[in-house]
Amino acid sequence: KAVYAEANDALGFDLARLSFEGPEAELQRTANTQPAVLTASVAIAAACAERGLIPDMLAGHSLGEYSALVAGGALRFPDAVRLVRKRGEFMQEAVPAGAGAMAAIMGLDLAAAEAVCAEAARGEVVEVANANSPAQVVIAGHRGAVERAVLLAAARGGKKSVLLPVSAPFHCTLMRPAADRLARALDDIAVG
Repeated sequence: KAVYAEANDALGFDLARLSFEGPEAELQRTANTQPAVLTASVAIAAACAERGLIPDMLAGHSLGEYSALVAGGALRFPDAVRLVRKRGEFMQEAVPAGAGAMAAIMGLDLAAAEAVCAEAARGEVVEVANANSPAQVVIAGHRGAVERAVLLAAARGGKKSVLLPVSAPFHCTLMRPAADRLARALDDIAVG
């Protein structure tokens, strides 16, 4: 509860209530999802620490990097929760709602997924966002191009493709404006 109270104070709204009571559509906006996930992760880390479970190393994937930095003492939680709120806002503003998409493609290797993206692009952005394993690649970009890539992946022997329920096409070049804004926001954050 203390971590959620700290998040509420840092953000100026009741993140705990939004996280546990919704509305779900509001929680699914990445500007809200990101601080909610960070807060839940930091609360779990705090609960583990209270029980004597102290990690030797920390790592995180994407948003999880911020949780790892907080748990490792490199970022203060109030700074991190405000920062990921901005990060989410910047990401949502980079691409209009509904204009982007992400999909997980199973059964194609990285080179095959890159080839599918290149063919599906047709003047739009679609590119590999994450190589999660040798047999699972996540793609992101303009919705139409992602949907074309999903169809091409199936035609090229992909076992399964799933459009991901996300509000923006993360980890692709469409996020460059968000990355630039986040870099400037980081100038105001103490790390150490």
